[in-house]
Amino acid sequence: MDTFFDSSWYFYRYTDPHNDRVPFDPEVAARWFPIDQYIGGITHAILHLIYCRFFTKVMRDLGMVSVDEPVLRLLNQGMVLKDGSAMSKSRGNVVEPDAMVARYGADTCRLFSLFAAPPERDMDWNEQGVEGCHRFLERVWRLAAPHFSERTAAVEDFGSAPSERETAMRRKTHRTILRVTEDLERRLHFNTAIAAIMELVNEMSAFQLAGLQTAATRACFREGLTSALRLLNPFAPHFAEEVWERLGMTGRLATMAWPGADLALAEEPRVEVVVQINGRLRGKVSVEKGASEEEVTALAHSDPRVEAHLQGKAVVKSVFVPDRLLNLVVRG
Repeated sequence: MDTFFDSSWYFYRYTDPHNDRVPFDPEVAARWFPIDQYIGGITHAILHLIYCRFFTKVMRDLGMVSVDEPVLRLLNQGMVLKDGSAMSKSRGNVVEPDAMVARYGADTCRLFSLFAAPPERDMDWNEQGVEGCHRFLERVWRLAAPHFSERTAAVEDFGSAPSERETAMRRKTHRTILRVTEDLERRLHFNTAIAAIMELVNEMSAFQLAGLQTAATRACFREGLTSALRLLNPFAPHFAEEVWERLGMTGRLATMAWPGADLALAEEPRVEVVVQINGRLRGKVSVEKGASEEEVTALAHSDPRVEAHLQGKAVVKSVFVPDRLLNLVVRG
């Protein structure tokens, strides 16, 4: 039969493929539907996706399924372009995957495909971008390699009085966990998730360069490194597992629970408060989170850019939004 007819209901059959009495058992299908997330090309946005909804509603009326909609959420991913056109054998602009994998490895190619653009947008295949992702993985390897010989999953000792440097490193680690989790679970923006991991690796490189002289600094570094590998695992699974094992860590990343962030550690202690004069931006001040209006006002007056707009004028009203805004209404 016509392929659009078949593709409008066959995913229900997948839930009960060996049933020789009926197309599928409604109770078996009910355990799988509705589908949480559907990802497909823009060419699926019509025909198949419209028809599968029609079929579901007909089967609902026949008592074959118990759902009104087959899919809860849809993402139409973009196309991979080469020289401005969608890759196609007829155009002769297809990149041979086996050659790319042989040269860079499967993880590098996967990482680039996810990093090059948000999933809903088209992406241009760029071998320089592939090389850039390969260099990033090499950098992670170099960062971890000096610690391969330790071969131990030691209990981390962060110390009772962490230094400012150690606190900043741990804050970066836990903020990265929050960012990547948000990007994967809610936004499906894999490119920004990978960018966040790259930022963490940059921070770790600088941290290691400054020295890991104490147990606390080594613990902060190791927490960052192991967290980076766990976050990188969905994008570069073979690479992440290899580094994880060489570090002497127990368990497999593929079956490990997703890392959780310490919200207290991830919270930034300082914020930028916007300073306005009569509703117009005149400056920004950095303050401790929760700073009072009096503290923010005093800092605002000490800013030459703000003070220049206050000279010879009287403040008749102050609008203060904690941790966000100070607006001084003046006359004169």
